[in-house]
Amino acid sequence: MKKIEAIIRRTKFEDVKEALLEVDIEWFSYYDVRGVGKSRQGRIYRGVVYDTSSIERILVSIVVRDKNVEKTINAILKAAETGEIGDGRIFVVPILDAVRIRTGERGDIALYNAENEN
Repeated sequence: MKKIEAIIRRTKFEDVKEALLEVDIEWFSYYDVRGVGKSRQGRIYRGVVYDTSSIERILVSIVVRDKNVEKTINAILKAAETGEIGDGRIFVVPILDAVRIRTGERGDIALYNAENEN
């Protein structure tokens, strides 16, 4: 099992969500996050200077079975990419165990319903 965390543009969240659903990734969490990027510049809007070094993004967190890692990453890449600086990052972290609280099932069986196996 792997945990995939993707930091993406807020404007691309709906595209990423749809792309994940298309590849049968139906469960994930997401959070509004702020971060600091490489680009350090102020923007002027109606005479007011705004600091753009603090960037609003969405953090998408998904735990998947090993066989679903590449299709999940590819879905995020295709949906989130604009070709501009600030498209975000994807991190992949190993998960040692998962436990379904309702049934006590452990391992990757806790991530999906066996009767709906694809």
